[in-house]
Amino acid sequence: MLSPLEYLDLLAREAAPVEFERPLLAARQAGAPPDDLVELEKIKSTALRVRALLARRRRREEELSALYDTAGDLAGLRDVDAVLRAIVHRARNLLGADVSYLTLNDPDRGDTYMRITDGSVAASFQTLRLPAGAGLGGLVAVSGTPYATADYGTDPRFRHTPEIDSGVRDEGLIAILGVPLRLGSAVIGVLFAADRTERAFAREEVALLGSLAAHAAIAIDTARLLTETRAALAELSAANTVIQAHSASVERAASAHDRMTALVLRGGGVEDVADDLVDLLGGTLLVLDAAGHRLAVAKSPRSAEPGDGVAVEPADLDEAVAASRSAGRSVERGDAHVAAVVAGTDNLGALVFRPARPLAGADQRILERAAQITALLLLFRRTVAEAEGQVRGELLDDLIGRPVRDEQALRSRARRLGLDLDTAHVVLAATDGTEGGLRRPAESWARTFAAARGGLAVAKDGRLAMILPGTDPAATARPVAKELSRALGHPVTVGAAGPAASPAAIGPAYRSADSCATALLALGRAGEGASHTELGYVGLLLGDQRAVPAFLASTIGPVVDYDTRRGTALIKTLEAYFGSGGSLSRAAETLHVHVNTVTQRLDRIANLLGADWQTPARALDLQLALRLHRLSGPPATPLHGS
Repeated sequence: MLSPLEYLDLLAREAAPVEFERPLLAARQAGAPPDDLVELEKIKSTALRVRALLARRRRREEELSALYDTAGDLAGLRDVDAVLRAIVHRARNLLGADVSYLTLNDPDRGDTYMRITDGSVAASFQTLRLPAGAGLGGLVAVSGTPYATADYGTDPRFRHTPEIDSGVRDEGLIAILGVPLRLGSAVIGVLFAADRTERAFAREEVALLGSLAAHAAIAIDTARLLTETRAALAELSAANTVIQAHSASVERAASAHDRMTALVLRGGGVEDVADDLVDLLGGTLLVLDAAGHRLAVAKSPRSAEPGDGVAVEPADLDEAVAASRSAGRSVERGDAHVAAVVAGTDNLGALVFRPARPLAGADQRILERAAQITALLLLFRRTVAEAEGQVRGELLDDLIGRPVRDEQALRSRARRLGLDLDTAHVVLAATDGTEGGLRRPAESWARTFAAARGGLAVAKDGRLAMILPGTDPAATARPVAKELSRALGHPVTVGAAGPAASPAAIGPAYRSADSCATALLALGRAGEGASHTELGYVGLLLGDQRAVPAFLASTIGPVVDYDTRRGTALIKTLEAYFGSGGSLSRAAETLHVHVNTVTQRLDRIANLLGADWQTPARALDLQLALRLHRLSGPPATPLHGS
């Protein structure tokens, strides 16, 4: 068998994808057996997937790092041009664009002018001015909507002018993406990324550029506030006390941003940011996710509000979040301030703040910056959760989707996720019986449910596969079916098997659970959870030989135990009763006892098995169990203990 170590080396030194073909070519030239070549091809494919995953994570880390760096620039803002140049440069690097630039609206002339460029070589392009509504940038500035084109010169959506088209040609630009810089409800400029070749910009790139544009707008707004403060200090010396208070509030906002940024860099979470905000401003803060669920509550000692103190009706909250998101600022509703938590076009939740005293403008900026920091934390948390969920799902997929060749490697992967595959686990298969199968919301629910209980979950061929710690398959399946059905709003059927106490046992157990789920649907028991032992003779047919003792225990176990303890002949009476076609007199003749004795014994059997033991379905199970019991001989111990 060829060693995969060379692929690990390629991954370690971040080799180009073409280099991953080299070990396979060398193996072919060396005359390696076909099976080895097939295995090596699988290793190569896995290595390339790992490389792609690492590349995506590295890119995401670079994006988050750039946003953190930009937030740091804003917190220590002294030179707005330096901050804008850094933002434009980061936009070019993160999107891998040939050119990036930023334009601002000129309210005096009614057009848009070039403010910052990065990567530009044409002087005519660097001095362009765009009439209102002209070109891609003019349309973005007027409409406040992001626009992208793969080939600007041939795109009929934009009003072309000779000056703009000439500047674009001089720069050699083909593909252009522009997003608005919003200040409140107004668009003050446009941030661009452009290539000198055709390119289709992805939605994630539009969102990332939009986040950078939001930072650029904040930088411009903060610079405006600083300018106004300096002008007020020069012109209104008589109002020196007010000016000092305003200046102090601005510094307080910058200090608060520094403080929250440092908190995040030290590894703080959403709860820490919430505590920090109420410590700064005083009051009560409620942090909600996109679905309106509570993520954190923080309350300062100065606040006398009972409970969380910021209860808001769902309809009012939805309207306030929409207004905040549209305005790009916090909004006031009664005595509460609502700030939407957004990243680009992605709605992540909201901050609902009831201050202990009226908020000044700078205090509102602190609240808004806290919302931005919260957005970054939630994005990071979601990225980490998705990555961990994918890794956990891949492990379970390997356990159930292919023969186990290296149990030790699987144990090692499981230990890194906090799982011990050598302890007992119940294996579940869930389905809603539809042609399309269970979709992503179901997988997301299952991953969260399993992770919280130390298990794994993955979507498999339209069904959900889960393993959960435990020894009772049926008792595990029933609550899973109930909760998953409630979460999705329609019946979900869950088959269970196990317990499985080794990596190699999980795959067969899943196939058994899968057949159990199919049988439940066929029996008209959709929305239920069960194991083979609860399916009667159907479960016996679907199960393996180990299912026989469990079947006997669940059908005639109480009667066998009674005979064993009391020395009675209830089992023989059952056999005689069924053998005589349900005739009491013929059963009495066979047993050489009185009819009343047979009647008394059958009453005892009814007490042990339940009054419905003679119904057709149960009678069939009982007769099959009696035959299997006769074939296997009397058990050494009571059946319900087996």
